[in-house]
Parts: sequence; C-alpha cells; structure tokens
Amino acid sequence: MAQHRFDVLIIGSGAAGLSAALHLSQIAKVAVLSKAELTEGSTFYAQGGIAAVLDSKDSIDSHVDDTLIAGAGLCKSEAVRYTVENSRAAIEWLISQGVAFSKNENESTKTDFEYHLTREGGHSHRRIIHSADATGRAVSTTLVGAVKQRSNITLFERYNAVDLITTPDTESNSEHAKRCIGAYALNLDTQQVESFSAKFVILATGGASKVYLYTSNPDVASGDGIAMAWRAGCRVSNLEFNQFHPTCLYHPQARTFLISEALRGEGAVLKRPDGSRFMPEYDQRAELAPRDIVARAIDHQIKKLGVECVFLDISHKQPEFVRNHFPTIHQKCLELGIDITAEPIPVVPAAHYTCGGVKVDLNSRTDVSGLYAIGEVASTGLHGANRMASNSLLECLVFAKSAAENIESKLAEAPDFLEIPAWDESRVTDSDEQIVITHNWHELRQVMWNYVGIVRSNKRLARAKRRIDLLKQEIHEYYSNFKVTNDLLELRNLVLVADLMVQCAQQRKESRGLHYNLDYPQQLSEAEDSIVLADFVG
Repeated sequence: MAQHRFDVLIIGSGAAGLSAALHLSQIAKVAVLSKAELTEGSTFYAQGGIAAVLDSKDSIDSHVDDTLIAGAGLCKSEAVRYTVENSRAAIEWLISQGVAFSKNENESTKTDFEYHLTREGGHSHRRIIHSADATGRAVSTTLVGAVKQRSNITLFERYNAVDLITTPDTESNSEHAKRCIGAYALNLDTQQVESFSAKFVILATGGASKVYLYTSNPDVASGDGIAMAWRAGCRVSNLEFNQFHPTCLYHPQARTFLISEALRGEGAVLKRPDGSRFMPEYDQRAELAPRDIVARAIDHQIKKLGVECVFLDISHKQPEFVRNHFPTIHQKCLELGIDITAEPIPVVPAAHYTCGGVKVDLNSRTDVSGLYAIGEVASTGLHGANRMASNSLLECLVFAKSAAENIESKLAEAPDFLEIPAWDESRVTDSDEQIVITHNWHELRQVMWNYVGIVRSNKRLARAKRRIDLLKQEIHEYYSNFKVTNDLLELRNLVLVADLMVQCAQQRKESRGLHYNLDYPQQLSEAEDSIVLADFVG
C-alpha cells in the first residue's frame, strides 16, 4: 500500500480547499485530494457571484441583517458578522490572485466600486461581484493555476477518500476524545487504497445534493466529508435544510444546468405556461424573495396546474444587455434551441445546496482534534435555515483562511506523525453484482426526492426512514464483503447522509426556512439547531 506524509491533508479541490492550500503553502507541506479533475466541483459551475460589502452605500450591518433574515432565525450572529467583516479582504485576495471580475460599464447600475455589482434574492443592495455569469469558473481556474505554481502543494487527482483515521487524543481530558491523523483514499486509476498521514486534515468536500433525484450539482457532490466526519465522531447539524435552486433548466439534454439567480436580480420574471406572473401572489418581494419561498411557489404551481415546468422570462430586456450579462446561459440555451433574448426559459427546482453539515467553530475546527471542515461540508452558522444567494463562495474563502491561520498557530506544537495501519482487503473479493449498487442508488435518490423534498410530512419522513434503514443494512453488508469502488464509496456515504438528513428533519417540529412540514406549518418562537452526534466509529 502506497503511503504519503504531509503536514496538512486537504480533501477537496473547490474554492475552500484550494484557498486553504494557498494560505498554508508558505509554512507547510500540503496535499490536496481531488475526487475527479481539479475543477470538477460545485465551485467551477457557480454562476452568480460572491456577496461582499464593496460599495460605500452598502454596509456590514446591512449584509448581516439580510443574511439573518434569510436564515429564518437560525443563523449564528457571530458567524454571520465574522464572515461579512472579512468579505472585502476575501475579494481583494481573489483579485490579487488574478480573478478577472466584470468591470463597471453600465451607467444605470454603476456603484463607486470599480467592478460591476449585481443584486440577488434577499439582498437589499447591489453587492454581488461576479465574472459575467461564470464566476465559479473564473475563481476555480485561477486558484488551480495558482496552486500548480506552489512547490509545497502536491495535487492528487482522481483520489476518493474512503475514511478518516483517528487515534485517542492523549492531550485531552476526555477519554472519548480523538485526534485525526490522516485518511485512506482510493486511487481511481490503480483501484488501490493508499494512506495519507497528516498532522492536520481539512475537509473541503462540498455538499450532498446528489442524494436527490434532481440536482444542479456535479456528480462529485455525494456527501463524502459529512459521512466521514460523522463516522469519525463529529457532530452534524441542520441537515434538514437542503436548498432547492428555484430555476434549473428543464431540458432532457441539460439536466443539471442552472439558470442563475442573477437573471431575477436583473429583472427576469417567473410565468405560468399561459404567460401570467405568479410570484407576487406568494411574496411582496416577488422574484427577489429568498430561494425557499420561490422554490415552494414554483413547486406549488407545477403541482396545482399539473405541468412539468414554469418559465423564467428576461426577453423584455435589450438583447445586447442579456447577451453581455449572461453569455454562458445565453449560449447554452441557444445550443438547445432556446433564444432567451426572445422567449422564456423552461425551469424547475432542483437540489442545490446543503445548508447544514459538520459542526465547526469560527476557526473551522470540528469535534475531532486536528480535523477542520470548510465550505459546504461545514455547518458554521452562517446560513441558518436558508442560505442567502452568493454567500457560499464567500464562506469558502473566509473560513479557508480562518482554518489556515489556526493550523499555522498550532503547527510547531503538533504531534509527530503516527504510523497508520495498512488497508486490509484480505477478506473481501471483487463484486460480480454491480446491479445492487445501481438499484440501491436509484431507490435512495427516489425516496429522498419523494419523501424528503421541498414539502415534507411526518408520514413521508417515517416512510423515508424505514426504506433508508433497509438500504443502509444492504449497503453495509455489500461494503463488508467486496472491494471498494468509487460508486460503492459514494453510495455508502449518500445513504448515511440521507439518514442523517431524515433524523434532523424528524427533530424539527415546525416549518422554518428550507424545511416545510405539512404537519407543523407554523414557525416556533425560538429556533434551535437539530444535532446528530455520532455514537459509533466504523
């Protein structure tokens, strides 16, 4: 078994993971594991932009207030303020790395900031800095280019982490305390498991939207970090809050293509098939209402009318404006026979963002010593019950830096490398029953979509729990008897995260933010986290 040693192991290669690697590269030997190619993550596909206080007419208090309102009473105010106060520095750092944000050219939307700022749902000011409608691509490619120039960063592409490796934490007063000392990872090219020993480990694996049948996320978003952290002994929280993006393109040849919220920020309106608007009937903010309200409204219209989709229309804007502001969306739709400058876009909601995750503090530390979590895998308290548009990339940048700074302060006193046991596959065989994985995969995602989707009920959640328990048992038996594969690892993680999502949803006896339960339609006067604590390891 191949063995590797690094000061810091970062699992994940999106904005969070690569930013942390760059911050740490001056003081540590860093390994970055990427499950696919470096850019094949949610960051690369992010369209809208990054929220930050950049215009003099805007303020930190305003951004904080908007985030708290969107989070429906469940945000941690200290986490929100910490993130927003560090927003300008995060953007300036990206600009220093070479990210080419769109400049201010339109007089009607000008601010006193040199880059163009747009507005999205839930924001009271123009504060979304962007690179046309492909901000994630600009950020991802720039950071990838930067890490490739750093000699202290080693990149491991096509490595899927299997599990974290822990040992008793001898420096803690608790007999149950653990320290993370590395991870096992499957080399997808050789199909061999390799070990990575590290003084510190950072999870930057993204979210778990692939647990749903319809999602805007790339295939790698399978909840790996959440599942691994929970198996290692970390708490997870608020996993019932799964954000469904209201406007995913409805087309058989583009099942995961997002239609950015920025279209609605620039005046696009939602319409029924007959051409009439409906959002003003649901919220006074209409199309600029938070995503949970817009997604539920679309879901209600689709079910009420018995139609397959609704339509997003920006054709009333000048064609040149549309083409200049949304070139990626315009081109993609044009390839599919839809001219968005002249006709509306068919859209449906799709699972988009995991607001809960591994519970961390402001230094990105988890319950396990030496283990950090940043980005969508983490539950920092920023998003609460509903993530406000474009706060996610900001969170990646801010908490990547906080993790790096905390690790830097501890690196000199970190324990020496410990020996990691060899990966044992002497009692397993190659599977000749791949159909089991395929069948269970489809059943799990169907169950989650039907019973733990945009609208839930006690009965639906109970049905989901029974089916997921059976799937967990089948998948555990399969994992115990056969050699690991990429699909098996993802399925094992997804079924665990699905179970944690249902447990969190069953704890919440109210409707709040992204969680809407028909049996508890009202919101309680006080908001509390739903927390699941790992009670076993393995």
